[in-house]
Amino acid sequence: MSNFFKKPLMAMLMVVLVLTLAIQPERAEASLNLDAEAAIVIDAESGKILYSKMIDSVLPIASMTKMMSQYLIFEAIEDGTITWDQEVPISDFVRQLSHDKSLSNVSLRQDYPYTVKELYESVTIYSANGSMIALADLIAGSEAAFVQKMNEKAAELGLEDYEFVNSTGLNNSDMAGNHPEGTEADAENVLSARATAKLAFHLIHDYPEILETASIPVKMFQAGPGEEERMENWNWMISGIKPDLERFAYEGIQGLKTGSTDTAGAAFTGVAKRGDLQLISVVMRTPTREARFTETKKLLDYGFSQFSKTELFSTGFIPEGEGTLPVIGGKEQEVSISSTVPVSTVIKNGEEELYSVELVLDEEQLNEDGELVAPIEDGQEVGKLELVYSGEEVIDYLYPSQKVEVAVATETSVEAAGWFTMTMRAIGGFFSGIWTGVADTVGGWF
Repeated sequence: MSNFFKKPLMAMLMVVLVLTLAIQPERAEASLNLDAEAAIVIDAESGKILYSKMIDSVLPIASMTKMMSQYLIFEAIEDGTITWDQEVPISDFVRQLSHDKSLSNVSLRQDYPYTVKELYESVTIYSANGSMIALADLIAGSEAAFVQKMNEKAAELGLEDYEFVNSTGLNNSDMAGNHPEGTEADAENVLSARATAKLAFHLIHDYPEILETASIPVKMFQAGPGEEERMENWNWMISGIKPDLERFAYEGIQGLKTGSTDTAGAAFTGVAKRGDLQLISVVMRTPTREARFTETKKLLDYGFSQFSKTELFSTGFIPEGEGTLPVIGGKEQEVSISSTVPVSTVIKNGEEELYSVELVLDEEQLNEDGELVAPIEDGQEVGKLELVYSGEEVIDYLYPSQKVEVAVATETSVEAAGWFTMTMRAIGGFFSGIWTGVADTVGGWF
């Protein structure tokens, strides 16, 4: 081919290549372009991680700390340590701190009664720091003792990447020398994004009523006789706070907790639900208070648009060729098995065909020859189906134990065989062995 034809042809090919690349959709993960140092979004039911960015970097969490404090408040209510209508003493330090309006606070007095519920609401809606310390003192006797409980609970919940030094999320330097005993004067609470998501996961699962309070847009706090203070929720994704914040409102938002300090930047743990899909998101070290909500919107939009809760395999499913197990000592010599519930999970849209299941039998239920020993009950669990993904993505969960698996059980019962049945089987087996031996011998002659 002459150069006369080659040049136009090459030019056309380049144009086609450029157009092809231009119209190809970017990977959703890359196109999020998050302005946050760390971020995560998970399925709130299963703990499946749908998006992650630097989720194991340990960073200051500011007032997202209060999710752990709220967990301990609910736990103290549950075990009877405190009650919702119990009055809360206000110390000199708490009174003084609560009047510092450079921090998030409602004003507290020492000559006016406040209940646990009132202070809890001020903590959850308005992130009131003085109220939180007063509750910590009530529950544990001192904030230092409460902080010890926070760290113990973090270990119990398997957060792994954490350090709690106070109950509020303030930097200790903001506490005018009254920071909890045993902590540094400039220390601050830290978690990873993964650990923060774990904390939110446990809080909304163990105490879902937190979302009822966390979603209140505005409430008045009775600070004293005739003294009301307006508490506007710091979560601007909730509609109804005030008109100029409606641009941040997000359909389905339920909570959960904001945070902001000089070292933490602006952070936010969000919870939102649409249909049967509930998501938990975390953004850390965004540059402004506004950015923590715009970046959260990107995460939640990605989760709701790209993923769906899907039933992949129905109840009664079993991989082909694996639907029975041999039985020894029973009236029947095999029993049918199948899954007891559907295999359902949140998956990326269009990836149904990339999932299969693997049967894993419970070896403790079987003898050394891989047989079930009669008698066998109807519905006796004999193993599980484990979900297997063959796509390119890395499937990860908050905890390894959250991987999808469902129980496999027998579909009928099998009674133990009587002595007559067992004898006849033995005789049949004996003559079958003789006949097989004779057949082999005769066959050898020819």
